[in-house]
Amino acid sequence: MDRNRRFWDRTAKKYFKAPIGDEAAYEHKLEKTREYLTPDSEVLEFGCGTGGTAVLHAPHVKHYLATDISDEMLNFGRERAREAGVQNITFQRANFDELDAAPESFDAVLGLSIIHLMQDPEAAIARAFRLLKPGGVFVTSTVCIADGLWFLVPVIPLMQLFGLAPHVKFLSARRLRKSMETAGFTIEYEWWPKRSKALFLVCRKPG
Repeated sequence: MDRNRRFWDRTAKKYFKAPIGDEAAYEHKLEKTREYLTPDSEVLEFGCGTGGTAVLHAPHVKHYLATDISDEMLNFGRERAREAGVQNITFQRANFDELDAAPESFDAVLGLSIIHLMQDPEAAIARAFRLLKPGGVFVTSTVCIADGLWFLVPVIPLMQLFGLAPHVKFLSARRLRKSMETAGFTIEYEWWPKRSKALFLVCRKPG
């Protein structure tokens, strides 16, 4: 974990300044997510990075808890929130599996571009399920390297050896869907524009 944290601390400034790769896809995901948010929503985002998505969603909800393992990422997130005048966000350094939160605390949990970077994706999905209120939604956007991105499989370990890449899981879309269903979720919406792009899912906890 310390190695991953150091990687993201080093990367934070570059990540903060980088343009969004596919603006149209990003806007589609924002709009779709907001269909599930209300002014009374309590929202958790884990792996929030520099807070770009958090700052955009927060004005539409009651409170937004944005967590990440990287202090540098969170500092940029706080800067974004200050500049945008958004005051209902709490930025907190936390590992998702150690987050101090009671079961059924949130109306929505967001894990965007993070599931494939976690040590145990299935455990993270199960934890999201526990943290959601009955009827809550888990919104994810996940790169499925095992589907169409096999050229990265031999490359990533070499990059990791030199500190140029974080921990990565080679997930498939099939495994991801199965993990959601095993945790107890119903997949309510799926969007996968290309296999080289992230698989976007909205999954609901029964209730």
